[in-house]
Amino acid sequence: MPNPPRLRAVALTAAAVLLASALAGCSDDAKKDEDLPAQKLNWQDCPAPSAAEGDGDAPSPLPNGGRWQCATMKAPLDWAKPHGDTIDIALIRAKASGDKSSRIGSLVFNFGGPGASGVAELPSFGPDYAKLRTRYDLVSFDPRGVGRSAPVKCENDQQLDAYFQQDSTPDDARERTELLDNTKEFNGACEHNSKKTLPHVRTTDAARDMDLMRQVLGDAKLYYFGISYGTELGGVYAHLFPKNVGRAVFDGVVDPTLNSEQGSLAQAAGFQLALDNFAADCVSKTTPCPIGDTAQDVKDRIATLLKDLDSKPIPGIFPRQLTESTATSGIAQALYSKDFWQYLTQGLQQAYKGDGRILMALSDSSNGRSQNGEYSNITAANVSINCADDKPRYNPDYVQQKLPEFRAASPLFGDFLAWGMLGCTDWAVAGAADHPDVSAAGAAPILVVGNTGDPATPYQGAKRMVDALGKGVGVELTYKGQGHGAYDSKNQCVQAAVNGYLLDGKVPAAGTVCS
Repeated sequence: MPNPPRLRAVALTAAAVLLASALAGCSDDAKKDEDLPAQKLNWQDCPAPSAAEGDGDAPSPLPNGGRWQCATMKAPLDWAKPHGDTIDIALIRAKASGDKSSRIGSLVFNFGGPGASGVAELPSFGPDYAKLRTRYDLVSFDPRGVGRSAPVKCENDQQLDAYFQQDSTPDDARERTELLDNTKEFNGACEHNSKKTLPHVRTTDAARDMDLMRQVLGDAKLYYFGISYGTELGGVYAHLFPKNVGRAVFDGVVDPTLNSEQGSLAQAAGFQLALDNFAADCVSKTTPCPIGDTAQDVKDRIATLLKDLDSKPIPGIFPRQLTESTATSGIAQALYSKDFWQYLTQGLQQAYKGDGRILMALSDSSNGRSQNGEYSNITAANVSINCADDKPRYNPDYVQQKLPEFRAASPLFGDFLAWGMLGCTDWAVAGAADHPDVSAAGAAPILVVGNTGDPATPYQGAKRMVDALGKGVGVELTYKGQGHGAYDSKNQCVQAAVNGYLLDGKVPAAGTVCS
């Protein structure tokens, strides 16, 4: 759970491994790419993920014997200079499993962040998308600045260990100065190590990469599945290239109408709602809740734990200590998925006994830290893309004034998210806009899926995305559930609606509700 101005979530694939071991532009700006040099992708067996992608093993073959293939696409570093320097964009695919005559094209995935490696993420979800693979090649990529695609580099592993253990909710002037100094030091490292790349990692740049990808993959239209920040990327693509939108699904929807402060405040409320739901669920079972007698007792004990950790950390994963900041990020990470509530319960039980390993493992998953102590570049990319996109810049005095509002939204997460607004202080590149432009008049229907219990992209963002896309474009589907996103909840109603649209072009009735 990094410290940018707005948190944007990524699916929880790495957490299971860690826990097991521990325990804007305008539409007329869109440039035609016909004059770019033609290129043919050279698909090969995929290597193991790089350190920047999160390490691990090469992707395993698919259940039916299909295999993952990887390739590299060339894209302009600066889209304003299409014949200038180029960068490599890393791609991965699994070819369609069905009859060739029924193949629709490539279905391109973005799993969010921003900063998530699609090359590393897609194989983790491969079996979940088996039905979609009957008619599509499943494709994902490392967006520019991420993983193998001209990755942004900021601080090293040892510096990041210290960065994530810092006090990110300062209580006095000395702590505020220390937080600001640490933020400036991190941002300075990004500029020092990645100065050439930082101006060119905006979401509009990634959207143009996707249109080039569409052409290189041989598709007349872009078929797309965006999750979390991937919905913002998809909305920006639809704005820039409305006529090139094929069938598209946005799941776990970023509210495109909010600036970074408003987005952080909405997330504070979203995470508080998820915490409320977690606490209520724990005490509703027939067996006694091991972390509190009532829902309020559960939340009160968590608040006490965090207050105690602020002054006296406990042992985490040796040799690191579980601090208030790492515990908060670990708790938030577990709230992204109801499947991880059990780990949150276990982690809290441990922490109350002076053992912070599970909460730290959750925090490590959020921050992209592998078991061997190496970090992926998800935090560097997340901050770089957010700060290149988001125009507002905040200072400690402003944040201090806003604390009551954030605390009202969330007694537990309010301070953490408010102080996170300092993340772009002294950033080397000016932010592009207050919020993204996703208006997409003339685009094909886009299925927009909102989850009523989503902590990271609160439910109201789905309706606002539908409205912002424009009349006749966005089609809203509501999932009454918990966790971040809906399709991967495996809810049959949601999956039937999404599959029916992507596979057969059946647009669900606007306002469809699944529970």
